[in-house]
Amino acid sequence: MQVVVLAGGFGTRLRPWTYEIPKPILPMLDKTLLEHVVEVVPSEKVDEVVVAGGYKVDDIEAHFKQVDVPYDVTIVKETEPLGTGGALGNCRDVISDRFVCLNGDIISSLDMQIGLDLHEKNGGIGTLALWEVDDPTRFGIVGLDDDQRITQFKEKPKKEEVFSNLINAGSYLFEDSIFDYIPQGRSSLERDIFPNLAHEGQLNGFSFEGYFIDAGTPKSWSLGVQASIANKRWESGKNFATNWYADDSINVDAKSTVEHTMLSKGATINSASLTNCSLLENVTIGSHSRLIETLVGRDTIIGKNCVLNNVVIDHGSILPDNTVLSDAQWPIVE
Repeated sequence: MQVVVLAGGFGTRLRPWTYEIPKPILPMLDKTLLEHVVEVVPSEKVDEVVVAGGYKVDDIEAHFKQVDVPYDVTIVKETEPLGTGGALGNCRDVISDRFVCLNGDIISSLDMQIGLDLHEKNGGIGTLALWEVDDPTRFGIVGLDDDQRITQFKEKPKKEEVFSNLINAGSYLFEDSIFDYIPQGRSSLERDIFPNLAHEGQLNGFSFEGYFIDAGTPKSWSLGVQASIANKRWESGKNFATNWYADDSINVDAKSTVEHTMLSKGATINSASLTNCSLLENVTIGSHSRLIETLVGRDTIIGKNCVLNNVVIDHGSILPDNTVLSDAQWPIVE
């Protein structure tokens, strides 16, 4: 089975990390974000991953030529933003038969085998994974009948338009006949395609429980790291309390406090406090510094007595002693 990953964005909310590294290959523990996204499909069923993207796709292609993953990776490049429908439609020449389609940001406990079983039972063109929320107005909502067929689909409803708390979880199973409904050029699956398919009775839906995280912002990236640590979503490295250590090169002194944090190779923590952070390779944290929900790029030195809250720090940075930042990027762009 082929898996299409919709990865057309520029990763702007994770800048400056993504100026150098495109979001699909940002490391989350010992895997890339893209690998975590694809994990919702049973591994024995995936033989090719098709990445629909337009930003630094040559870097994505080069990365997967160098690493060992159990599937082929094919890039379908966007020369202009096409929306979710257009991005998927752009893949029509490389897709055959039934396939899975996934938004490229989602870290979740979804088991797509449940969707495969439902699809076999109900038929139709598509089957959507669903998640229940208290306030669905920022999402696409779905109405289901007793047979788990989708009867309505409404993208970002107003409060008075809400008919369900089940939202589209950005993970789908499609027959290749979906392409008959997708026009050439720009379109939206959520606004242009799904409402029509729901009206025709061609969509199924199933909800799941556990965790569902759109890891496209610094805060939600940290949540994705926490979920991946808690659910042991790694193959190398080790769990130490609530943290993930890449290997034995990591040095955390006895006076440091580290919680719910990803520590990549070469990390050195000197009498510092870290909570819900992600450190890429070769990072040094100076004494008495405190970091909360902060993403630290590789080859970075953070000075003494720094306080950083929800900050994304570029690769190769040097932060002076006593730096205080909140909800910011480093270096600061005026």
